Amino acid sequence: MPTYTFRNIKTNEEKEDFISIAAMEALVKEGEWKQVTGAPNIVGGVGDTGALRHTDNGWKDMLGQIKKGSGKGNTIKL
Repeated sequence: MPTYTFRNIKTNEEKEDFISIAAMEALVKEGEWKQVTGAPNIVGGVGDTGALRHTDNGWKDMLGQIKKGSGKGNTIKL
């Protein structure tokens, strides 16, 4: 479910709700709250990106087994 920002039409109070699209549409349809649009929050990555550049030995062993069983002319590089 997404997070929406709403503004109260009478008081200009703003709030954020983590609700479904159907619930958001119902809240806006009631007429007391208006959805505030803005730029979405974009996450480029989480955690240690250095670990993403290297594979562990288990993966290299698996590729070795695949290469060994794949036959002549394979293009698997270890």
